[in-house]
Amino acid sequence: MADQEKRVTLYGRVFITGNIKAMTGLHIGGAAGALEVGGVDAPVIRDPLTNRPYVPGSSLRGKMRSLTEKKTGRVQNFRIGKGVHVHICEAPDDYNACPVCPIFGVPGDKPASNPTRLVVRDVFMSDASADKLEAAQTDLPYSEVKWEATIDRVTSAAVPRQIERVPRGAEFEDFEMVYSIYHEDDIARLITVVEAMQLLEDDYLGGLGSRGGGKIAFQNLAISARSSKDYGEKVDWPQKVASVAEVLEHREALLQWVRDTIATS
Repeated sequence: MADQEKRVTLYGRVFITGNIKAMTGLHIGGAAGALEVGGVDAPVIRDPLTNRPYVPGSSLRGKMRSLTEKKTGRVQNFRIGKGVHVHICEAPDDYNACPVCPIFGVPGDKPASNPTRLVVRDVFMSDASADKLEAAQTDLPYSEVKWEATIDRVTSAAVPRQIERVPRGAEFEDFEMVYSIYHEDDIARLITVVEAMQLLEDDYLGGLGSRGGGKIAFQNLAISARSSKDYGEKVDWPQKVASVAEVLEHREALLQWVRDTIATS
């Protein structure tokens, strides 16, 4: 009977959009593919239609989840593949109080399974950045090659390797994060999403972050919402913000606007 009575109601969605700028060289790895003479050891992921590097939504979302787990001290109790652990709530009571799982989701076979609130789209390189990189005649199409070396601590022998990176200054435009409201508590949880974006700005995206790469900035932000009562109409948040920090400065005004725009009762 309990399973038959379970119901999910979508009250509305909040949309966070903008651009992502690489402040330092950005490496998000792709499949190495066949070995080629002179090929790089660690290539970046590329859009097969344009051959331009892009930012997968899974990379953004995964790093935001990881940093939120660290910030809130969640136990890494669930293994994915070999050696990768994340936090997953097993019990429904734990799920309801968790700052991570309602937003980023749990596997569908878990007792605490519920709809995931946050969807993050892939983000593609802007035409303007692609034109600049083409004119710059970079080492590879739209990317640079960075040489690194691992040093043997005993013999001092060096093992060099080539890392492909998107050069600093490149922009990826029109990112979109879609946050669904299924419960009144989800409105307050929206701030956790924005804080995760700030955590990511202070950390790094992709690989080689401890070596200087992966610093990004979210820019030209805009927030809008759709209520399920009139889902065809999207309403823009009137507050003008350009950065994550500015959104957090107006967090209370943002939450009140979401409450007024998306009624949960």
